[in-house]
Amino acid sequence: MTLSGKAAIAGIGATEFSKESGRSELRLAVEACIGAIRDAGMAPSDVDGLVTFTQDTNSEIAVARELGIPGLSFFSRVDYGGGAACGTVAHAAMAVASGQAETVVCYRAFNERSGHRFGQAAIGPDRSATSTGLEFSWHLPYGFATPAAWVAMHARRYMHEYGATSEDFGRVAVAMRRHAATNPRAWFYERPITLEEHQASRWVVEPLHLYDCCQESDGGVAIVVTGADRARDLPHPPVSVKAAAQGSGPNQMMMFGYYETDLTTLPAMGIVGDSLWRRSGLGPRDVQTAILYDHFTPFVLVQLEELGFCGRGEARELIADGGIELGGRLPVNPNGGQLGEAYIHGMNGIAEGVRQVRGTSVNQVDDVENVIVTAGTGVPTSGLILGRDQGRSRTRGS
Repeated sequence: MTLSGKAAIAGIGATEFSKESGRSELRLAVEACIGAIRDAGMAPSDVDGLVTFTQDTNSEIAVARELGIPGLSFFSRVDYGGGAACGTVAHAAMAVASGQAETVVCYRAFNERSGHRFGQAAIGPDRSATSTGLEFSWHLPYGFATPAAWVAMHARRYMHEYGATSEDFGRVAVAMRRHAATNPRAWFYERPITLEEHQASRWVVEPLHLYDCCQESDGGVAIVVTGADRARDLPHPPVSVKAAAQGSGPNQMMMFGYYETDLTTLPAMGIVGDSLWRRSGLGPRDVQTAILYDHFTPFVLVQLEELGFCGRGEARELIADGGIELGGRLPVNPNGGQLGEAYIHGMNGIAEGVRQVRGTSVNQVDDVENVIVTAGTGVPTSGLILGRDQGRSRTRGS
């Protein structure tokens, strides 16, 4: 049995992306869901499933009430922060393919800048009577307490092993900001940076500069998933879910595998990548653009290696001279990603993947047949391959 081609994304919706939404997280979620449902040419009464993150503060029943959904036959939540993003679509697609639901909306909404800020030091988890509390108790008391610090340790080892430099990381940030600069939805619209500006930005945790770290954003994004046959009768060309996968590596811990034999890898993403290629029957040469989770620049390099776009330690060569920019060998995050557009826990990346397949992105890559999308790295994660629906030809610009 395979999931490939049985479900499709029919609608996408989002609020504006800001640093101060002035609205509740519930309202952001509902606005994004309404936008996605309308984009799909549907009504709330057509929806019978909802999927979100365990970290989302908006319960499925509250969102259903506010939308006017008459009832739910499927609801689910995916754990591990940003690693949940593509997992929400995976759960929705499985529900649709198995007949558990007909139409499922995946959503994520938060005031991550004006409300709870994820980049702050974690407090309290090391004292909770859970397995996660036990894991955190080994390092939180010693100040090893932020995502930036966890990624910085990984990045330092990667630099030691492969000769990567801060400038290599900076080239990722420059590319993302260059894409965002031509995207009116992006927070950093018309605000590109140079490599020199990246290098001059303040240290957050060495070797990470400020511009190596993603934004803190307020906003919401929603995705409508339905059956492939049904999607063909809706306004937009359906975007086929060709493969969906979740993955967790051996000795997995949050954000950083302290007990891995090779501390320069992201095993969970390797598992996801292998699953996506196998289930879709595609390979790295078959995708025209990649939407990679860019909460920190070093993990973009490692993802390129885990997904097979280059060999171990070779990502810095791939990104040299604009290799991941528009017109390069593999355009990455044409929307500007979380470094340039907004940090909505990866959900805005899925929406950009849909636009690329539809042919409607403001930074459209030529002749897109397939897109790979990834979720949070370091943590247990997920990924998607989205592509043109073979049952109906795409109308460019629709």
